[in-house]
Amino acid sequence: MKTRLVPFGGAMALALVLMAPADAHHAFSAEFDSNRPVTLEGSITRIEWINPHAWLHVAVTDEDGNVTDWMVETGSPNTLVRRGLSRDTIPPGTAVVIEGFQARNGTNRASGQTVATPDGERLLIGSEGRGAAPAE
Repeated sequence: MKTRLVPFGGAMALALVLMAPADAHHAFSAEFDSNRPVTLEGSITRIEWINPHAWLHVAVTDEDGNVTDWMVETGSPNTLVRRGLSRDTIPPGTAVVIEGFQARNGTNRASGQTVATPDGERLLIGSEGRGAAPAE
């Protein structure tokens, strides 16, 4: 009987370990506020093409000439690829206008929904997951 419990216990422990990353993924409403829309006009400084979400880093200049760095969460790289985007679609240095929702804690982080490029193209970059803000 002991020989049967050890493999079963090991299998259960492995299942819990494998499920942990899925549990750790946040819902949109846990981190971002749908009542705090933001429009960021700036220049892409860096792109992180990583899971579970890609990130756009944007330098935003205000009316006084002060530059503020923002981190904009997008959908997963897989989601973006299915929409026809790649890590090279919006290269660093590109001027963009990003619409999204600010982080609940008021930091310079946002969940991006769309990004408009200088040529007028408007790209959907938002997440598809549970609790994500609705796509346009």
